Amino acid sequence: MSQHQLLGLSGALRGGSTNASLLREAARFFGPCDFIEGDLNLPLYDGDAEAESGIPDAVQKLADQIAAADAVVISTPEYNKGPSGVLKNALDWVSRTKGSPWSGKPVAVMSAAAGRAGGERAQMILRGFMVPFRPRILQGPEMHLADSSNAFDDNGHITSELYISTLTELMDNLRREINR
Repeated sequence: MSQHQLLGLSGALRGGSTNASLLREAARFFGPCDFIEGDLNLPLYDGDAEAESGIPDAVQKLADQIAAADAVVISTPEYNKGPSGVLKNALDWVSRTKGSPWSGKPVAVMSAAAGRAGGERAQMILRGFMVPFRPRILQGPEMHLADSSNAFDDNGHITSELYISTLTELMDNLRREINR
């Protein structure tokens, strides 16, 4: 049996993003898999541009990656009590592609943020954004990584046993959801 293909989407574009680090940890705790990080550095959605030029290649590539993945893990920062515009823009663009790449797709949602709630509000709003696409979003455990800039060691590994336990359980649930 071949390894599962796991796609990670970080709602932050920063090179040192703790959300990207959290995705990599999720892949590590998921276990053997082909892990790909999707690129959300896309043009802003503009219906006029879409009508004139069609779906940008980068957007179609992302939609194809979502469709091909056995599961998707999304990690969002919390900006002004919501998900990032980068992530919302990517969701809006992908919704314009053919084939409904999210439909029935197992998805784990998590967040990493500087605040003490760990992006809980952003994650809740993101779950609402996903409803029209009809993925199979895992209901838990909820992974809200608080004080995220201090949550990783020099190797990029989470240091808190609580977060390790939560992320391990979430990835075990995602693996089971794939096999369901």
